[in-house]
Amino acid sequence: MRTVEWHEGKVRMIDQRQLPWEFVLIEFDNYTDVARAISEMVVRGAPAIGAAAAFGMALAAQRFDATNRLELLRYLEEAAELMKSARPTAVNLMWAVDKLVQVASHESLARVKDIRKEMLRAAQRIADEDVLINKRMGEYGATLVRDGDTILHHCNTGSLATVEWGTALGVIRSAHAQGKKIHVLLDETRPRLQGARLSAWELTQENIPFEIIVDSAAGHMMHTGQVDIVLVGSDRTAANGDVANKIGTYMLAVLAKENGIPFYPVVPTSTVDLNIKSGDDIPIEERSPEEVRAPFGNAITPDEYPARNPAFDVTPHRLVTGIVTENGIVYPPFNINLKRAVEGTLIEEVTTVNGEPGDGTQQLSMLDEFYLDDGGEIE
Repeated sequence: MRTVEWHEGKVRMIDQRQLPWEFVLIEFDNYTDVARAISEMVVRGAPAIGAAAAFGMALAAQRFDATNRLELLRYLEEAAELMKSARPTAVNLMWAVDKLVQVASHESLARVKDIRKEMLRAAQRIADEDVLINKRMGEYGATLVRDGDTILHHCNTGSLATVEWGTALGVIRSAHAQGKKIHVLLDETRPRLQGARLSAWELTQENIPFEIIVDSAAGHMMHTGQVDIVLVGSDRTAANGDVANKIGTYMLAVLAKENGIPFYPVVPTSTVDLNIKSGDDIPIEERSPEEVRAPFGNAITPDEYPARNPAFDVTPHRLVTGIVTENGIVYPPFNINLKRAVEGTLIEEVTTVNGEPGDGTQQLSMLDEFYLDDGGEIE
């Protein structure tokens, strides 16, 4: 099933805090609860957050008893501000919320019921296209994985981090589906253990061989020749190719560079923020120190011990071998080629696409296209 979806007038999502011990579904009938679920990491992962936020905005429109168009639009502006504040680093959240506000504000939508209808359509399209985009990235990224490779992976970038399939773990799934014999080393990813809990759970479902390692073992594994490629995700990628991802990613990139191991973030173009010139301008979320002192409520230090808990770090583009997108694999210079990827005009850098020889043709992203029932395009 999908990580987040619209179900009988409510937003339904997998409670990722309970995995791998329990599989729990939660339904929300209020957009403020959706925002809280994002903040409290019931749902996490940039693409999944974006889809959840889009459905949350659609839910806000459905539930508010507006008497006219302007009243509803004012309410949606308030909802958008709250939704955007839930997680500040993941650009997909802002992107999805802005898309839904853009749809609601389209001048052709004069009636409240039409706004509600088109917002729900737009949210569903974001979710559906996320699945297609992930599978396209999986095909591109799988060309980088050789039969017999050991892949080092950080955090969780699979179905749970997206609507379905996954980004970096989606590449691993695609390589496995092609019959390649691969092995995955999963960083625990402290303090919330997304690697040990979530990625391990997903790979178990797919029967993909893996081992969990402590975060600090990654350098040893690379130095002793036990890693062939590093695949990670991204919560926001700057125009120059700097990558903001789960804390610990920067260390992996430095270690990979030192040991001559290719390092590839797997990034849907919705996660590329061309308005941010470099990673220096990406806001880094700091979460509660309690997650460090008492992960999952289990104290490992006294309450009075001071702690810091940055949730993300930034990997400079000079440490990045290439960036896998749904429109191809982007190589330096990133400041030129990332823009081409976002625009859908990147010349393919792979030899096969969907099992067929790559012909260098342009592939256009559908992410920025939303249509009304009458065929009119919302720019």
